[in-house]
Order: sequence, then structure tokens, then C-alpha cells
Amino acid sequence: MGSAKNTATATRKARIEELRRAERARARRNRILVIAASVVVVAGLAVGGVVLVQSQSDDEKSTASDAKQASGHFVTGADGVRTWKGTLARNHVTKTVSYPMEPPVGGDHNQVWMNCNGDVYTKAINNMNAVHSLEHGAVWVTYNGKASVSDVKALAAKVKKTPYTLMSPVDDQKDPIMLSAWGKQRTVTSATDKNVDAFFSEFVQGKQTPEPGAACTNGLAQ
Repeated sequence: MGSAKNTATATRKARIEELRRAERARARRNRILVIAASVVVVAGLAVGGVVLVQSQSDDEKSTASDAKQASGHFVTGADGVRTWKGTLARNHVTKTVSYPMEPPVGGDHNQVWMNCNGDVYTKAINNMNAVHSLEHGAVWVTYNGKASVSDVKALAAKVKKTPYTLMSPVDDQKDPIMLSAWGKQRTVTSATDKNVDAFFSEFVQGKQTPEPGAACTNGLAQ
């Protein structure tokens, strides 16, 4: 039993280290891309009209997708994880999206993600940016005013050590502490609840991720 647990822990640590190396490599590539982009900025002006048309198209998609967001429901599994059964659109939109669950677990979202490389936010963040982080395979830890100070501190410490995670307060959520991934959500009783580790192990860059390996840095920070 102990041997199996140690093996699982070692595997998870190796996976996290691999994600950290990938993040560092992406950061280096992004710096190179920024330099290259500055050289061709004039060319970018020539396609400004195309960008405007795309933006208008995104607005239209936003209006249509808001209606789709209202359909669907959670189905709770034997392990306590709720899976969203319904449409979770993935368009980048500029209008505000009204999600049918709080916190949201997917749907249309802003084109900029919240940084989710173990980032802990002490103030509420925009749902539309957080959903983009979930699309990249992040787990979002949220809490409301009923969560204990000790649990919040312990969860924050865990998040800071784990790539592809983020944490923030969500006052309107139903339960004191909740965990969300793309299309997945569950409530936990405390920071020491064994289901916290189980959720992280399964859904940090898990099979549910629409865009595995996408960046969790160089996005939006509070």
C-alpha cells in the first residue's frame, strides 16, 4: 500500500517537473516571438481590417453562444466529481458571457487567460479569463467567506507549488471550497480532504483538457 502511494507521488512529482520545464521552454519561445513580431509590426497594420471583421464575428458568436450556455446540467459520479453534460462552447468572445454554473467549468471565454502557474489571487478574478485557463488544463481552486482562514492558507500553499493551477475567492459559489477543471467540478470539506489531491492528480493537464500543453504564463495577472 505504502509502496504504491510512494510510486504515485513520485510519478506526480515527475509530471509536475516536466510541466515546469515545458513552461520555461514556452516562455523562451514567446520572448523570441515578441522580438520577431516587433519587426513586422508594419505588416500587421495592413491586416487591421481583417482583425476588425474577426472581432465583429466574435461578438456575433458571443450572442449566439450565450443561449447555448443555458442548456446542460451536472451529473455526479460515484467519486463525487460532477461532470457537465451539455454544450461547452470554446469561442473567444469580447462580450460578457453568462455561465449557468458558479464557478464556471467551461464555455465561451475571453481570448486572454489568467496566469495559472501556481498563481494565487486574493481578489475575485474575471470568470471569462479563468475559463480560458481551464481550457489550457488548469485546476481552479475557489472559496467563499465560509472557508476557514487555515484552509485558505493551506490551499494557497499547495497551489503555489503546482503548475497549471490557480486560486481565487468566489463569493457567490454554493460551498466554502470548490475545485474546477474544464467540464469538471467538486466540493471538498477542507484543505486536508483527500479528494483535493485526487482532483489535482486527475485533472491538472488531465484527459478533459481541450488544449493540453497550452501556456499558463504570459496571460493576465491581477
